[in-house]
Amino acid sequence: KKMALERYAVEESISRAPEILVRLRSHTVWEKMSVSLCFTVQGFPTPVVQWYKNEALITPASEPGKYRIESKYGVHVLEINSCMHCSVLYVSNPFHMLKLFGRHYACTKYNLLVSNCLMISPCSVPFPLDVCFTHIDVRLLEKFGVTFGMEGETLTLKCSMLITPELTRLRPRAEWYRDDVLIKESKWTNLFFGEGQAALSFTHLNKDDEGLYTLRVVTKGGVNEHRAFLFVRDADALVMGAPGAPMDVKCHDANRDYVIVTWKPPNTVEESPVFGYFVDRCEVGTENWVQCNDAPVKICKYPVTGLLEGRSYMFRVRAVNKAGISRHSRVSDPVAALDPVDLDRLQSEFCFWFITSPGDVHIPGPPTNVHASETSKTYVVLSWDPPVPRGKEPLMYFIEKSMVGSGSWQRVNAQVAVKSPRYAVFDLIEGKSYVFRVLSANKHGISDPSEITPPIQAQDTTALPSAPGRVVGTRNTRTSVVVQWDKPKHGEDLFGYYIDYSVVGSNHWESSNHKPIKYNRFVVHGLDTGEKYIFRVKAVNAIGTSENSQESEPITVQAALTCPSYPYGITLLNCDGHSMTLGWKLPRFSGGSPVLGYYIDKREAHHRNWHELFVFASSEKVEDLTENSFYEFKIAATNIVGIGQPSDPSEHFKCETWTMPEPGPCYDLTVCEVRNTSLVLLWKAPVYTGSSSITGYFVDYKEVDVEEWSTANEKTTSHHYLKVSDLHEGKTYVFKVRAVNEAGIGKSSEVSEPVLMEPRPGTKEIFSGVDEEGNIYLAFDCKEATDASEFTWCKSYEEIDDTDKFNIETSGDHSKLYFKNPDKSDLGTYSIAVTDTDGASSSFVMDEEEFERLLALSHEIKNPTIPLKTELAYELFDKGEVRFWLQAEHLSPDATFRFVINDQEVENNDRHKISCDRSAGIIDMVMDRFTIENEGTYTVQIQDGKAKNQSSLVLIGDAFKAVLAEAEFQRKEYLRKQGPHFHEYLSWEVTEDCEVLLICKVRKHLEIQVIHCTPDGIRLQCSLKYYMEEMKVNWYQREAKISSSEKMRIGGSEEVAWMQICEPTEKDKGKYTFEIFDGKESHKRILDLSGQDRGKVIGGLPDVVTIMEKKTLNLTCSVFGNPDPEVVWFKNDKQLELNEHLVVSLEQGKFASLTIKGVSSEDSGKYSINVKNKYGGETVDVTVSVYGHGEKLPEIKPSQAKPRPIPPS
Repeated sequence: KKMALERYAVEESISRAPEILVRLRSHTVWEKMSVSLCFTVQGFPTPVVQWYKNEALITPASEPGKYRIESKYGVHVLEINSCMHCSVLYVSNPFHMLKLFGRHYACTKYNLLVSNCLMISPCSVPFPLDVCFTHIDVRLLEKFGVTFGMEGETLTLKCSMLITPELTRLRPRAEWYRDDVLIKESKWTNLFFGEGQAALSFTHLNKDDEGLYTLRVVTKGGVNEHRAFLFVRDADALVMGAPGAPMDVKCHDANRDYVIVTWKPPNTVEESPVFGYFVDRCEVGTENWVQCNDAPVKICKYPVTGLLEGRSYMFRVRAVNKAGISRHSRVSDPVAALDPVDLDRLQSEFCFWFITSPGDVHIPGPPTNVHASETSKTYVVLSWDPPVPRGKEPLMYFIEKSMVGSGSWQRVNAQVAVKSPRYAVFDLIEGKSYVFRVLSANKHGISDPSEITPPIQAQDTTALPSAPGRVVGTRNTRTSVVVQWDKPKHGEDLFGYYIDYSVVGSNHWESSNHKPIKYNRFVVHGLDTGEKYIFRVKAVNAIGTSENSQESEPITVQAALTCPSYPYGITLLNCDGHSMTLGWKLPRFSGGSPVLGYYIDKREAHHRNWHELFVFASSEKVEDLTENSFYEFKIAATNIVGIGQPSDPSEHFKCETWTMPEPGPCYDLTVCEVRNTSLVLLWKAPVYTGSSSITGYFVDYKEVDVEEWSTANEKTTSHHYLKVSDLHEGKTYVFKVRAVNEAGIGKSSEVSEPVLMEPRPGTKEIFSGVDEEGNIYLAFDCKEATDASEFTWCKSYEEIDDTDKFNIETSGDHSKLYFKNPDKSDLGTYSIAVTDTDGASSSFVMDEEEFERLLALSHEIKNPTIPLKTELAYELFDKGEVRFWLQAEHLSPDATFRFVINDQEVENNDRHKISCDRSAGIIDMVMDRFTIENEGTYTVQIQDGKAKNQSSLVLIGDAFKAVLAEAEFQRKEYLRKQGPHFHEYLSWEVTEDCEVLLICKVRKHLEIQVIHCTPDGIRLQCSLKYYMEEMKVNWYQREAKISSSEKMRIGGSEEVAWMQICEPTEKDKGKYTFEIFDGKESHKRILDLSGQDRGKVIGGLPDVVTIMEKKTLNLTCSVFGNPDPEVVWFKNDKQLELNEHLVVSLEQGKFASLTIKGVSSEDSGKYSINVKNKYGGETVDVTVSVYGHGEKLPEIKPSQAKPRPIPPS
């Protein structure tokens, strides 16, 4: 009694997990008898008890009268009334008792055997968990495939099956495995098996769930198995650039106040490397997470101390890099802070107590076997054995350390006593050696120190692994590659490997697996068919990840070479009584290599032996048959790999001569170009035509679940193809074809394969284009193409073999059909089909409009033109000089040009000053004296590589006379103004005193003028009567002296001084002063450029433009005004309505342009630009003439466009 009280007092000091004192036992009872199940449990606080049957909670209300539950003084009873017999053995492990309170649980189980009068058992018979029932056949139907998910999502893996016979009481057992580890029901996974389906559901995906999943359906007849990989990628980071979450958090070596937490590091591809981890803990039953380490721990292992004895904890880990902290990992399973001996005692079925007499031991002895169980750079884990004898009092331990050679001891845990025989010592100096000793203590006192350990140094015992060796990728499927690599030379305690992949040339890497895999071979899924990839591998252990391996050689994603699939659709096409002509459909997949031929096996009906025949084509005549006998056939295809699986045997064909007048069946029905509501059906003509030639075909179709057939074409079609439209998206259809001759409608073809009306993922269409040489082509890309795939181009669905008109070029997954000499005969429907794919096909209608577009584009490429910003135009200078100029969009340094006047080339000389600014694209010629001899046509011809262009300006008749008159006037005015001259001629006026006043204004020899803007900017010019080198000349802006520079260019001659303002801006406004000192006095002239200038067009706009249809016209000119003018464009005196065809722009407030895209004859007419501000403006006209391709250039007499003034508003 005293011992019981002392035991109670000790256990009352801590929370006690439930402890089963009297366990359940197995029972054998007669059918319809009652049975009572009893057990005894204790714990503090008082445990709550729940009863379960087949994992289902039992309540008295669930089956009234069936169960009765009692609980008194720790004794718990379940009474079952009228036990029913069920197929000899009732259940295996039918009842569970789960009692749960706070953080602890315990369970007990029993076996109940119910017998009838034919079976009597004197004792309990345990029944194994892995019972296999009577023979049941299981066939897996719809299977789960390779699956991709993301952390945080919900997901279900399903597999439907056909179970024969399906007995409710005798079902197979479904088992799920992840990486060959059995999966059990948990809060993360839910298992379901029933109704012909096995399912595994994930309530919250984590990277811990990634792996190879296997479903095993176990029966007495064997095991049916299916497996596929589940990939789980990281959830989006909380902070941009932060790493993914760690995974696989586990707890080891749990004791009263201590546990070691381990995890696996995440993969970092584009993110910066992980340099540490934070470990968090949470007491079970609370939501209070506490960070265990202040500084990030660098390795994937951390000893957590300071736990409260008897409490249960969960842990999670977060990774850290320079960008931030990751999301936390999945929480670990709960772990109790208990002495392992106590934990084993609580979980064991029987408990033995060894009680030591109170007077035997008071002060405990010293611990033994003190040693370092684990070392790292930051801590050392010490372990020891408790003292023997230890006494009945609770033990505590104190650890002391001493640096080797110091001669002094320091207590490590002076503040908190250690209750576990294990402790992590931190704050050790790296590179120094230490010795340790441990003392045990209880309420009676402290023991002597243990033996001193050998010197221990804080250092990592495991090194970072070296990079894996050579990486090799090999073909696997259309979307996967097998990657293999050599193991690293230094790879201790590896967790596994991470595999990364990248599209060749992209320099963007992605992680294939997000949880380390243990083997040096892995199948990388989710790749794009036909794309080229490279791979690299990293090794992982507790220290971190290794350097990347060398990149593999590029590999194209294609299916590996295999034997071809089986032919199908064997059809009898003709029979003459001694031979049969057979047809069949090609294998769906050739196995990555061309089919070399077929093996036909034949036999008479009811015979056992097959006779083999080898053929090359997909239809063949089988000879030496017996008339009126029945035969069946099966066919197998072969390639360089070997012979594929044979087809299913055909139906029995009777060998009798066909004499019916109607045609035989069509064959080789092929469906292509499947879209949402339409498809194209192809077929081959019957071998047997009947009594007359075939006149057409009918195509029938129906939905698979409908009995009635519909005819797609009301009238027969003479082609061997038909586009069937107006089908329903998402429905599945089948088709058949009937041939027609004069005798009637013949035999129907075999029914086609079912076709689902939806386009294949990634469906691409044929596209047209013109290459760099001007060749017209049609092109098609197919990522699914393999080495054995053939691109078959057809016109009107008949294969193209005319090499005089077409050229086909195929490279890899890309094919082009070139038109050699395109003409109107090339109009029509073109199609392409790619063999050894899942029906990749497309068609393209080459109509007249598309054909003309391609021809025009081809002509432009073969005969390229240099685009012009401005056609050839002219302008007059004040000396009577005439400048002819044009501007191209762009000229290379190698561009050449020439000026032609009246069919004669003009060289650069004193009379014709020719220059070219290739960077600006401006070509000009200045004629210093324009005379009557200069009447004619002016042309500039330009060539830049293959591109050419020319622009002409016709100055004949009235147009020439106007230019000549203006040039002569300007020259005379210039000469008149060289000396003193009348600025205002003599006039008179009458004053208020009735006097007649004669007035004239005379301007001296010095004057500043503003001339028209040049391509470089604005030129200020001052005419001089005479000039000597001794004279000093200066220019000023706002009283500030101007020096010659790239911005302000100063120059002159004996007759004129000038200053060029290049690329003028707002800052260049103001008063400008020209000053010249003749030795005695200074002469000044001032010009105010402060603004208030009316809007005007100052250059660049031609008067007449001729252009070919379908080209782009660009009218560009410079405008000026202060304030900036408004610009409006007109056509035939009506304001333009802007659209995609007509586009106007005003750049930098001074460059106005009108662009007409793809001009036509309707665009001919008079175009006007209206430039106006509040001080007035002007309107300038341009005549545009559009001529057709092949037409003669229209003869238009241009006249220099004269601005029409606009008064101030």
